[in-house]
Amino acid sequence: MSNHPLLNVAIQAARKAGTIITRALDRLEGVKVTPKGPKDFATEIDHKAEAEIIQIIRKAHPEHSILGEEMGEQKGSDDTLWIIDPLDGTTNFYHGFPHFCVSIAVIQKGRIEHAVIYDPLRQELFTASYGQGAKLNQYRIRVSNCISMTNALVAASAPCNAAFATRNMGSMALDLAYIAAGRLDGYYNMGAKPWDIAAGCLLVTEAGGLIQEPNGKADYLQSGNLVAANPKLMGELLKAYHP
Repeated sequence: MSNHPLLNVAIQAARKAGTIITRALDRLEGVKVTPKGPKDFATEIDHKAEAEIIQIIRKAHPEHSILGEEMGEQKGSDDTLWIIDPLDGTTNFYHGFPHFCVSIAVIQKGRIEHAVIYDPLRQELFTASYGQGAKLNQYRIRVSNCISMTNALVAASAPCNAAFATRNMGSMALDLAYIAAGRLDGYYNMGAKPWDIAAGCLLVTEAGGLIQEPNGKADYLQSGNLVAANPKLMGELLKAYHP
């Protein structure tokens, strides 16, 4: 089955942004940094990558709306919304720590319809369209079969003694992509932004996983609070963080 045209635009944009990011790795000492808040900053590469993504989207669909981490929201005449994180894991990137990605999601009528997460260093392209499953480099992926927290590898913004091991690797989007691919078993985060999680959320659900807020609600895109896991592990993961 061929990709949806909107997904193809997202893939093209993610790959172009990835090229900008990887080319900058050889000159990190010269990359300009702009403070955004406590423990938060953007580099000129974030801005260049986002501008490239927006240019590609605008060329294909000038009527669409865009929400980017760096440039904010640009309203269009159409209700289709693109949510962009041009460089998720900026701190990792700036330190030469090889764990970051480009994240792009397309929302129509309030539902996440298409998602791309691209790791330019590993050249791993995670994609999903609603109802069509999730893929890594065009091969189907599924969430893990882990059924116990005592064996689970969990990515979390807070430690959890009930899990076998926890990780906080600095890229929420890649964490969610890894849940979809079965590399991580669970995910817990509070206070994420829409551009951090929109694409990853569709990847997880299309790979057979579950996502919800810790309180059981489904407004995680708005609240930024979410738990993700395969269906067998979700109950244990919720108990571990909210006993």
